Amino acid sequence: MTGAKKNDSRMPVGYMARDYDSLLKSMRDLIPAKLPEWKEFENEADFGNVLLELFAHMGDILSYYQDRAVSESFLSMAQTRRSIIQHLRLIGYKLATAAPASAAVTLTVPAGCNEVIRVEKGHAFATKSQQGRPSIRFEYTREVAMEIDCSTLTPIGGKKTIPNIPVEEGRLVKNEVLGTSDGQANQRYPLTHSGLILRSLGQGQQIQKDVVLLTELGGVIEEWRLQDSLSFSREGQQDYLIEIDENDQATVIFGDGAFGAIPAPGSQIRVTYRVGGGLKGNVIARSIQTIVDAPQLTLVGAKVTNEKAATGGAEREDITDAVRHAPSVFRSLKRAVTADDYEALALEFTGVGKVRAEGTNWNTVTLFIAPQGGGHVSDVLEANLLAYFEDKRPVSTLIEIQDVDYVQIYVTAEVEVESYYSADEIKEEVQGAVSALLAFDAVDFAQIIYLSKFYEAIEEINGVKGVNISEFRRFDGAPSTIHKDGKIVLGSNEIPEIPAEDPEYANGVKVITSGGSQ
Repeated sequence: MTGAKKNDSRMPVGYMARDYDSLLKSMRDLIPAKLPEWKEFENEADFGNVLLELFAHMGDILSYYQDRAVSESFLSMAQTRRSIIQHLRLIGYKLATAAPASAAVTLTVPAGCNEVIRVEKGHAFATKSQQGRPSIRFEYTREVAMEIDCSTLTPIGGKKTIPNIPVEEGRLVKNEVLGTSDGQANQRYPLTHSGLILRSLGQGQQIQKDVVLLTELGGVIEEWRLQDSLSFSREGQQDYLIEIDENDQATVIFGDGAFGAIPAPGSQIRVTYRVGGGLKGNVIARSIQTIVDAPQLTLVGAKVTNEKAATGGAEREDITDAVRHAPSVFRSLKRAVTADDYEALALEFTGVGKVRAEGTNWNTVTLFIAPQGGGHVSDVLEANLLAYFEDKRPVSTLIEIQDVDYVQIYVTAEVEVESYYSADEIKEEVQGAVSALLAFDAVDFAQIIYLSKFYEAIEEINGVKGVNISEFRRFDGAPSTIHKDGKIVLGSNEIPEIPAEDPEYANGVKVITSGGSQ
């Protein structure tokens, strides 16, 4: 109330006081009017002052939780993964789990081997472990075993070669017993291992099943079907769903009898699934050299390697990306009609980093795919993507998967270093700045790459006195030249990349330093 006297009991309360200091000041301002006999309230040793500080502290904490509760109630302001998962579940969007990297391995057997070799689901290969870097496990994941009659192979150089065996990073957990049904509705069973690999595959053309759930009662084994939701499951349909929380802990959930069947009381519930995924699976070429779990291959003296790098490994979906991407998937209603629909749905599939959709014929849509982290589309990723779109595309539409065209960008920077800075350290910082501009997550299709951006990034580094970029070109340009107009315009299917295999251009740039300390 304006104009109130200092000793007026109706003195206004500062309701906007929310933090510790404001609350403490607001309470102290009320003391002369409410408790005029209290004269020592500013004395730090006074017990009443201790109580005021405690009240202010608790008020600060309560204000924090009130703000958080309000913020987490809105998708645009939520900060925790748990809240984002709950919000997006309302529109049928699930955050993607980590995606496993795919590779094609080549087996070699001795020239005298004439046996029939079987490569079965779960047969495993791995990279060699090193100090601080554990081995990465890859498995054959297809439901149908691969049979190779070695007697039909032609020996070359004292050995027989079996190329292009598709494998994926991860580990198979086979026949894990979740428990015994008690006949109650909405039964929930957590999986023992976190990090479940779970992809949304279309109906009818599944190359592999990420999860197989069985119930057994009286010797009768029944397989249940994984669904995105039980809202459309009828009474008696043997459907279940899987929920994954913010800690990557997966839980199997059964229906209530009206929406999805209840497992019969006393039936044992078993599940087979795979765990793994992540960037760690994107291993370099010729790094998978160990046969881990394939006894027949070991007995015949087989050797293994991967001629090309593994690609497609990706971490679990980031909440920022999910908030940005979910509305476009929701608008498509999970039906691929326009190019934007195809791109939005493809980006929902874990392992896809970038995509461009193009109608290349009246009934053909071509998806130009860059796997997460770069590289080329593996046979496994291609097959799974086609299966994923099987129930989303129009019946008359054909889908083709193509690699993108990577364009290597060459940059040479002549950097003058301040006398009191280390030339080697500045060189590393320049390489880091350039590689950040050309990193996979920072680039896109049909991008215009400006020379000025490289100047800006390098000149912002502390210790750089001056810089001259003497080379700025794409791979097919003339060496040691600056591209016309100081910009490189990429085609609709081109993505820029760092020339990683050229040792002269470490992290995408050749740096020539002068000055500075050594």
